[in-house]
Amino acid sequence: MILVSSCLAGLTVRYNGTHSLNNEINKLVEENKAITICPELLGGFSIPREPAEIIGGNGDDVLDEKAKVVEKSGKDVTELYIKGAYATLEKALEINATIVVLKENSPSCGSLKIYNGKFIGEKIEGMGVTSALLKRNGLRVISEEQFAETYL
Repeated sequence: MILVSSCLAGLTVRYNGTHSLNNEINKLVEENKAITICPELLGGFSIPREPAEIIGGNGDDVLDEKAKVVEKSGKDVTELYIKGAYATLEKALEINATIVVLKENSPSCGSLKIYNGKFIGEKIEGMGVTSALLKRNGLRVISEEQFAETYL
């Protein structure tokens, strides 16, 4: 089974109440070959929510308590991101996920790039909190771009 970010299947769960529909990923969900998940909603966030970025590192650093996830207003939301990451890991293990396709650039789901923590739209190499936790636990995590290159 494939686990995918809910926003990639067209669900309006992103921080600003939008989606990032990927037609091929949505097709997998419709064919019951993939299950959707949103780590941020599992962590306790609502829609819409304030944008957040990792400050002081990447998802691995957050898990190691060396960096934080902070909303644009400055509110520390690290614990909610960690909670969502562990809930996602639990679901991935429960469904025996063979691959996890997560939304690139997200502080939860980014697998190659995340925003730099300065809220200026610049990206850096690094993983989000959920991607880092899933990879630490031996799961294969890829972005929607990698999915398109590999599976289409």
